[in-house]
Amino acid sequence: MKFTRWLLGFIFLSGLVVYIFSFLEVSAPTKLMLYLLICFLLSMFRIFRGPTAADRSVAADILGILVVGFCAILAVYTKKDWYMDIAIAWALQSFIGTLALAKFLEGRNFDD
Repeated sequence: MKFTRWLLGFIFLSGLVVYIFSFLEVSAPTKLMLYLLICFLLSMFRIFRGPTAADRSVAADILGILVVGFCAILAVYTKKDWYMDIAIAWALQSFIGTLALAKFLEGRNFDD
């Protein structure tokens, strides 16, 4: 039953995305940012509704990856290299935060 719900939701969301983007006459970076926005909303949904703390942690890590992707698209589109600096700093901070959260959820101290 759970797999059927997941499959129907995936088909519905995929169809909705294809339907929306087939009628839009926008540039490629704009379409990429809209895809990232949809992924951002789905990730936020998992952060707020995640059944376990591990699910929320993975969703927060995915959210960090989406921010890095958004910064990379902005860097290519605007030709300003400081967006890549933001992306690198965000990736490093996201990695350290994920490690700290994993240790906390495991019940260990930071000096273990």
